[in-house]
Amino acid sequence: MRSNADKTIWTGRTDHDSNRASFRYHQVIEFEGVKKADSQCALIGFVCEEGVRRNKGRLGAAAGPNAMRAELAKLPWRMNENKSVADIGNVICEGERLEEAQGQLGDAIAEALSNGSIPIILGGGHETAYGHYLGIRKFIGSEAKLGIINIDAHFDLRSYEEQPSSGTMFKQILEHDKNSDYLVLGIQRYGNTQELFDTADQLGVTYVHEEDMTNNSMEDTIRTLESFIADHDYVMLTLCTDVLNAAFAPGVSAPSPFGLDPFVVRNIIRTVTSKKNTLSFDISEVNPLVDENNRTVKLGAYFVNEAIMAFLGRN
Repeated sequence: MRSNADKTIWTGRTDHDSNRASFRYHQVIEFEGVKKADSQCALIGFVCEEGVRRNKGRLGAAAGPNAMRAELAKLPWRMNENKSVADIGNVICEGERLEEAQGQLGDAIAEALSNGSIPIILGGGHETAYGHYLGIRKFIGSEAKLGIINIDAHFDLRSYEEQPSSGTMFKQILEHDKNSDYLVLGIQRYGNTQELFDTADQLGVTYVHEEDMTNNSMEDTIRTLESFIADHDYVMLTLCTDVLNAAFAPGVSAPSPFGLDPFVVRNIIRTVTSKKNTLSFDISEVNPLVDENNRTVKLGAYFVNEAIMAFLGRN
């Protein structure tokens, strides 16, 4: 089900009423139906955790989209008048109708792209990524070569024979779409079974272990990214926040004592979203119900801001 944006979420400190250099997101956010700027990012929420429930994760991620909006609203806006950001509302999963909701999310993303906007999807469980993919593939057509970049501790290549979940999306894609390739950054050696590593190898997945991704090794990671991006017509970027060390992000569906430093994730986001063939970005599994002092929600909002700034800063 589609719902309109909740304008009451967009509040925050006002330093000046007319000086744009003092504006924050809540002063510039636009809504569906307004005149488009030369370059615009469109925020789409995916209010869903049915995939997490099926995957036996901690529930609460459905509250993530609006929670991240509330934190994003407070951040400074650092773009000129020809750039804009719009909130075009939520796609809501009703009951257990995950597959239907993913299709609706795909339609919303394809529509945003057709209107010239850059979609930023706020999940929700990481089942968000499958709806994200559906929208991208619908927009680019079946023949274009698509690179899927996932920042994640887990492969999400589980079997979907019984039913899809937040742990099956990329197996669903790779087994049915021969023009898509998959790169995962942040894989934990002991966060995935040997069967999942074997499945990744069988499906030709490129992956980098979490322990090999530090601030001191970013050059190697960037080289891997640059090569993968250059080899594809289009790219979509998805972030599962359980890739982060739980010390930085306790409010996720599947926390881990190991994981990436936020600075590493920020560098990846900046690198990927600065490329002209990157179409979109989603962030998933921010779980406000188990967060501590809103730390994970705030971090998620900062990541969204990084993506918006990079997308709108492209020449």
